[in-house]
Amino acid sequence: MPARPEGSEPPLRPSRRSLRGLDWFVFFVADVQTGFGPFVSVYLTTQKWTQFDIGLVLSAAGFVSLLGQMPGGALVDAAKSERFVGGLAIIAICISALTYAALPIFPVVLAGSVLHALASCVLGPAMAAISLGLVGHAAIGERLGRNARFASVGNGLAAAVMGACGYLVSARAVFIVTVLLLGPALLALRSITPAEIDAEHAHGAIPRRQPDRPPIKPGELMYNRPLLIFAGCLLLFHLANAAMLPLMGSVVTMRSSRWATVLIAACIVVPQLLVAALSPWVGRQAQSWGRRPLLLIGFAALPIRGILFAAVANPELLVVVQLLDGVTAAVLAVLVPLVVADVTRGTGHFNLGQGIVGTFVGIGASLSATLAGYISDRFGSSLAFVGLAIIAFAGLTAMWLFMPETRTLAQGEP
Repeated sequence: MPARPEGSEPPLRPSRRSLRGLDWFVFFVADVQTGFGPFVSVYLTTQKWTQFDIGLVLSAAGFVSLLGQMPGGALVDAAKSERFVGGLAIIAICISALTYAALPIFPVVLAGSVLHALASCVLGPAMAAISLGLVGHAAIGERLGRNARFASVGNGLAAAVMGACGYLVSARAVFIVTVLLLGPALLALRSITPAEIDAEHAHGAIPRRQPDRPPIKPGELMYNRPLLIFAGCLLLFHLANAAMLPLMGSVVTMRSSRWATVLIAACIVVPQLLVAALSPWVGRQAQSWGRRPLLLIGFAALPIRGILFAAVANPELLVVVQLLDGVTAAVLAVLVPLVVADVTRGTGHFNLGQGIVGTFVGIGASLSATLAGYISDRFGSSLAFVGLAIIAFAGLTAMWLFMPETRTLAQGEP
């Protein structure tokens, strides 16, 4: 009988306990990471930092993330326990939060941002590897959609709590809340049974039923055309996207400092509700529609958002504009690891593939904050938003012209 295509293999059967543990781990990781979003920009603005200095710290973190993505992915591929790597990353992030809260001077904040960037280089690949190792390629689309739902709910609730703390106590309290979430995150990670994480799937290895296929060397991924096209499109996307919400947070702080943390929290909570609603649907549709149509929808929302940020002056209406960020986040949260899993399947280097994509993302993100901060200081925030929208449109065009459909690769089709 002819061999069944790889994509038609049955999903793995992890226990309910492990799946629930992954749900809550994703939830609490999102909580922990929320404090390092636009709240950093608000906090440093209240400490009388200039936009250039804020952009410099954010760019330094992005540069470290750029250098660490591929080594981080390779580390997760080589690790015997993805759970252990994820736990160390969570602890490092909480230490970083303590440095922000304790002493908000430039060298201390810079050191904290670097530590956070290094931890994030392994945390994302570790979560994706645990997910793929638990359910396998056949069910990874829906699993990633579920991950995105729990992450969005975690982001939303954490943003609401942190926004309230920032309003009622101080902006520094946001980072104290981040540290308090360390315990629940580690307990959730501990509840995932290590034996149920299949190493073959977690690392995108060659299937056991195809032992004659030669192993893929790590360097060969740099000649993987779909992977590099996808990474280039994401570079343009994050060059436009990374600075957009922090820049808007600084604008809101200057216009209404008392309500800044509340408005920023709303700008995080509202799109996250949309992500929670859409992401499981995105995971299912990626199997029927394919990856490319959904990616085009996600990329198209960003230039529209940038133009609206430039045109809207009312701080309350900015929350409505942020709904477009929910559309984009729902698509990319599911599709980025899913496309990487597609194009690296059978190589044994799924997490290195994530690191390659993350490196391109880091290039865009590290340049974005400094570019937007410079344009904003010299020419005003409206022109900065327009410039970011133009870059976002270039990313959408590249996705439309060059990115192939990768669902057929996942199904073992030519």
